[in-house]
Amino acid sequence: MILTADFFARPTLKVAPDLLGATLFVQTDAGRCSGRIVEVEAYLGAEDPASHAFGGPTPRSAVMFGPPGRTYVYFIYGMHHCLNFVTEPEGTAGAVLIRGIEPLEGMDLMRARRGKFLDKDLCNGPGKLCQALGIDRKCSGLTLGHGPDGGIWVLDRAEKPDIEASRRIGIRKGEELPYRFSIS
Repeated sequence: MILTADFFARPTLKVAPDLLGATLFVQTDAGRCSGRIVEVEAYLGAEDPASHAFGGPTPRSAVMFGPPGRTYVYFIYGMHHCLNFVTEPEGTAGAVLIRGIEPLEGMDLMRARRGKFLDKDLCNGPGKLCQALGIDRKCSGLTLGHGPDGGIWVLDRAEKPDIEASRRIGIRKGEELPYRFSIS
């Protein structure tokens, strides 16, 4: 089943672990790629100092305030794009950063986009997976759930994997919060 806005219109800390084991699909003119989501990080709104929504809506973070079930893609360090899925009911900011996927489909296209890397290193970071999947800021604000005709969509997992929670990484504020989730 393709995940729709109803799935994402829940508390961010519930959506994040529920995405683990689901399959992310990206269809571009170049072809289709997919991968099993294996690592995510939750970012809450006003109460989370690491969230882009911490200070309220800005032109950059406006998409995080809803509606849920959309993509939020931002550019970081002048070189990497990061893919997030907007969560929470409309008007409440929240997003889940997709930190890593296990590639399943479109490996040749991913390798061509990423260069000479081991397959295990194609999508094991948020910037790496965006490069491999062809995701950039033009993908921000897309509604998830289009399906095989194009866009970005997520198929629900068949079974719940064993999940670990840990501290977030790569940030300066709120790093101590156990909002990073991965498959054990």
